[in-house]
Amino acid sequence: MIASYKKYILNFKRPSGTSRGVLTEKETWFIKIFDGKNFGIGECGILRSLSYDDRPDYEEKLKWTCENIKLGEEKLWEALREFPSIQFGVEMAFKSLTAEDPFLLFPSEFTSGKKAIPINGLIWMGDRKFMKKQISAKIEAGFNCIKLKIGAIDFETEMELLRSIRKDFSAKEIELRVDANGAFSPDNALEKLKRLSELDLHSIEQPIKQGQIEEMAKLCEKTPLPIALDEELIGVTDVTEKRNHIQTIKPQFAIFKPSLIGGYRGTEQWKELCEENEVGWWITSALESNIGLNAIAQWTYTLQTELPQGLGTGSLYTNNFASPLEVKNGNIHYNPAKEWEINY
Repeated sequence: MIASYKKYILNFKRPSGTSRGVLTEKETWFIKIFDGKNFGIGECGILRSLSYDDRPDYEEKLKWTCENIKLGEEKLWEALREFPSIQFGVEMAFKSLTAEDPFLLFPSEFTSGKKAIPINGLIWMGDRKFMKKQISAKIEAGFNCIKLKIGAIDFETEMELLRSIRKDFSAKEIELRVDANGAFSPDNALEKLKRLSELDLHSIEQPIKQGQIEEMAKLCEKTPLPIALDEELIGVTDVTEKRNHIQTIKPQFAIFKPSLIGGYRGTEQWKELCEENEVGWWITSALESNIGLNAIAQWTYTLQTELPQGLGTGSLYTNNFASPLEVKNGNIHYNPAKEWEINY
């Protein structure tokens, strides 16, 4: 068995704004495994400035992983605890290697084209005109769950945008989620949550920056608006520490990005702890290419969750890989009649 890795730069169709800055490109890495007959492919979807494994020796660790691929999936996963995106890439590659089709990792009614997964429509940060244009486009495209990234422009402008949606669509018609990416301060977060709660929002992701455990726990206790942990889960690799996080903070929801929290296995650990503590959850992609998105979507369907998931990022890039994944009427579908086109 041999393995190789390769870097690939995904280019955004248009600059995409977050509270951490504007994105124009996304770096990703692929691992390929060969066993003489078959190949498997996995994506190591690192997010610079956010991923726990954003460190100078990242490529060196990828090289080490390929050189030691004979250790197998289990031992490699344990050895890669500080590199969650590589953990996921390795899991994906081994799953791909043993599948009848290297891109059909979890056969189901989803991959046969019979069922779809509801997803939220993602609204990127920008000026009022740009955000309003995105919102209109998502509603016209049939989305009944919309997620807005907030925290980069004036809060009053963001409130006005949310009010404009609520003026035309009730909470039963359009579910609204917001993601602050840690943009609020502990001093003003509760007041902002109270104001946001007046608009019948579903939830808010990561209102304050990660690592402020006591402050986040107080917010989750007092909030009138359900809080979802996101960045708070990054870098927490020990199961005991994960349990302490959930039991101390007591969030209403948690959001799982497999590329950032140790792949399938790391996500399963968080999922079990959330369910033990009656914490809701959903799964979100982390700007992977369609290769990683495919692996996440197929697995997500097997979990049989009814909440809209965050899996609508495949159309963001000019140079993504053509795949069977399609977004229609607020759902992500797998069209088995479409073939993959991998050209890297």
